[in-house]
Amino acid sequence: MFDTPHGRISILICYDIEFPELARMVCEQGADIIFVPSCTDDRQGFWRVRYCCHARAIENQVYVAVTGTVGNLAVEGLGLHFGQAAIITPSDFPFARDGIAAEGVPNMEQVVIADVDLAKLVSNRVNGTTIPLYDKRVDVYDNAVEVISAG
Repeated sequence: MFDTPHGRISILICYDIEFPELARMVCEQGADIIFVPSCTDDRQGFWRVRYCCHARAIENQVYVAVTGTVGNLAVEGLGLHFGQAAIITPSDFPFARDGIAAEGVPNMEQVVIADVDLAKLVSNRVNGTTIPLYDKRVDVYDNAVEVISAG
């Protein structure tokens, strides 16, 4: 976690965003923006990371900026890439309707820019349509999952 003049920023690298617990931990410590640099070599890998970025933005009422490598490299094992930069928002009324503040063109090297309003996050975490960051049911984590035989 980095305290900056522009808010608290955390970095979860590529595969890290696929684990809800990591994003929840940094958001419970006050993260406003999660940066997700990624390196995916096919479309399904890209979409897996991208969909998880959307889920973490919604679950934690946080902005997520995702970047990816694009093009081809003359490096063994890293020859082909598929990516698209985007700035993702929670899906609620104060934000972009589709939860995307800005996104680039797939597989094109470019800079993606959007204004993010941290005051909207603060308000949405208390007054949003849903408030998943603060509605976490910590009591359920203490209970073991009961396995019932169905046969």
